[in-house]
Amino acid sequence: MLYYLLAPLKDDFIIFNLFRYITFRAACATLLAFIISLLIGPPIIRMLREHQIGEQVRLDGPKSHLAKRGTPSMGGIMILISVILPTLLLARVAETHIWLVLSAFVWLSLLGLLDDYLKIVKKLPKGLVGRYKIIGQLVLGLLVGCVVYFFPEVESARSSTTMPFFKNFELNLGIFYIAFVALVIISTSNGANITDGQDGLLAGVVAFAALAFAGIAYVTGRVDFSDYLNIIYLPGAGELAVFCAALFGGILGFLWYNSYPAQVFMGDTGALALGGAIATVAVLVKKELLLILICGIFVIENLSVIIQVLYFKRTGKRAFAMAPLHHHFELKGWAEPKVVVRFWILSALLALLTLATFKIR
Repeated sequence: MLYYLLAPLKDDFIIFNLFRYITFRAACATLLAFIISLLIGPPIIRMLREHQIGEQVRLDGPKSHLAKRGTPSMGGIMILISVILPTLLLARVAETHIWLVLSAFVWLSLLGLLDDYLKIVKKLPKGLVGRYKIIGQLVLGLLVGCVVYFFPEVESARSSTTMPFFKNFELNLGIFYIAFVALVIISTSNGANITDGQDGLLAGVVAFAALAFAGIAYVTGRVDFSDYLNIIYLPGAGELAVFCAALFGGILGFLWYNSYPAQVFMGDTGALALGGAIATVAVLVKKELLLILICGIFVIENLSVIIQVLYFKRTGKRAFAMAPLHHHFELKGWAEPKVVVRFWILSALLALLTLATFKIR
């Protein structure tokens, strides 16, 4: 909104010319989201505690986690508010990319909120039935896929996705691209949900992904940079850098309260939304396959669960002390903060490797 109000005044007040630049608005979005998250954190945590909306800890999990029982959950509301407000203020909200990613973010936040409500308030152990959760994610994925496919910003990129490590090569999926988008959003949001199991773990992993995608969105929306890097040029994609920057700032603010020992957990309210938001950005910049690298921690965590289940069915034994993988290391004697920081380090390296793929082709 501020872009539309202040950018036209650049001829009268030169300082307002800054609002024409995505980099300036993205930096402001990061700072504003961080401040909002810091400010709303205490009252939201207090409200959650007063209404006894606390974490339900698995009895079969690490014994150290039993002390976390009752810690306020549904803290994803903090991230939701701190990301939406700066994005609406500083992004060009008329762009399809912006309202589409915000819609996906809110949709999955509400889906996660319902799941948390059923688990914590209504005391249903499994929360929202799994198939209903998948249906909610599927509907969103199909809607996003249909918008991108039937109303493409660039006709030639309607149903294409970029192939990492290959120059000037896009995989065209035709009408199946819609189903592909749904699969990307479902798998990434669920991957984030599985990763959310230790103080600050998911928040840190997504922060690195958001920062990397901010850079990717920016160069994708610049005709000169996209031409130099031989990637698909999408004129409106640069505005997604503002959203990603707000996401980064909001997560940093949330980490202020979520770092070990956590004062609040994001719950499914935040986990599903964070994964879905990153997936939607990847779809909108046509870099879906890069999620395998940039969200490699999600992939590893998901694989550990799959391996655990298959191995147990085949042998009656466990491949890991516990799945997902972060619990395995904790049960092997690693302190929780050490597991979290090491996973953050891996996430940072994966983000750097992802950016390197633009030249290693």
